[in-house]
Amino acid sequence: MRKINLALVGATGMVGRTMIKVLEEKNLPIENIYFFSSSRSAGSTITFNSKDYIVEELTEASFDKKIDIALFSAGGSISEKYAPIAVSKGCVVIDNSSHWRNDENVPLVVPEVNSKDISSHKGIIANPNCSTIQAVVALKPLHDKYKIKRIIFSTYQAVSGAGTGGFSDLEMGLKGQSPKKFPHPIAGNCIPHIDTFLPNGYTKEEMKMVNETRKILNEPELKITATTVRVPVFHGHSESINVELDLPFELDELIDTMKKAPGVIVQDDVSNNIYPTALNAEGRDETFVGRIRRDESVKNGVNLWVVADNIRKGAATNTVQIAQELLKTWDK
Repeated sequence: MRKINLALVGATGMVGRTMIKVLEEKNLPIENIYFFSSSRSAGSTITFNSKDYIVEELTEASFDKKIDIALFSAGGSISEKYAPIAVSKGCVVIDNSSHWRNDENVPLVVPEVNSKDISSHKGIIANPNCSTIQAVVALKPLHDKYKIKRIIFSTYQAVSGAGTGGFSDLEMGLKGQSPKKFPHPIAGNCIPHIDTFLPNGYTKEEMKMVNETRKILNEPELKITATTVRVPVFHGHSESINVELDLPFELDELIDTMKKAPGVIVQDDVSNNIYPTALNAEGRDETFVGRIRRDESVKNGVNLWVVADNIRKGAATNTVQIAQELLKTWDK
């Protein structure tokens, strides 16, 4: 595998710093690495593989140097402006913001699910929303074997999904202070409001799950609905997913199918209180599935409880995994 020059845009943020850790763990063949941020963080130092690097301010000239792949995790407006500049200089951008996800010319990729879509990129590859990523990792094996007819998502999302501001709101809220990020206190509370409300009454987060799941599974007409909720958990999104399948199934066979799926760990032994929890998923890259049981109210229905670390698999790890898959296409 040939060595590459890699850039990380948004290197000092919560996801950016986790990307650095994941890049060290995955041991990509990096010859040169560059860290970019806003002017506020430029000049600070980042240690990568025991070597110190100075963070550079992101400018329109940042990609004049030879960069093969740039991982963006600095927000939609930054990606909108700078990703095309990077592409024009011969760089492939893997973007963690929501800006490019619904662009029909940009593949939206979860490597365990649709890595083949990477080859269709035109310079930009989008990383899906954190809550969508873990959901489709769990759903793909069921869709392949039984074909999904309808999905109902109900999520229980950690405050770290709202960045450092969300994290701080929970920390300070536990000390009795008022929230600054969320519209209501999050400590001891659940808030059914993630991102802004849309005219249809759903939030942007809920519609992201609907639209992104359809795109990743290549099922534009798939029936999906979602309710997303912020809960007082620091790390790890949990999801109750109700699935109606086209084909009948034996539950043991369905569970065995999930056990064999890439990126999935089944934890489902309720007699011993074994099922996924956010605490146990923290720091892990896998998607954990449990409470697998037949939905007896509909034909061919099943309920799943799906948990993953939203900062790792839901953002940083998935982005790095896309880079790994991209490199495989270059080596062919």
